[in-house]
Amino acid sequence: MRDNRHDSTYLFISVFPARGISAAIVVPRVCSEAMTEHVAEIAIQVTEGHRAVLVCDGASWHQTGARLTVPGSITLLPLPP
Repeated sequence: MRDNRHDSTYLFISVFPARGISAAIVVPRVCSEAMTEHVAEIAIQVTEGHRAVLVCDGASWHQTGARLTVPGSITLLPLPP
């Protein structure tokens, strides 16, 4: 017998190469609430008068709506299906 239980940890990381900075959070699950926290962390790094573009795939937690809140300084750029 062996124990098949496991826990997962997810890293949300964005990198700003031109400025040499990044924004990251560690969460126990992937969901819209975690994504909202991540974009809020990114927004802290965006200087006034600038915008960040975040390239996203079609994951459900990348969809704007009632659960995902995106600050005005961030634009989501969805990849085509």
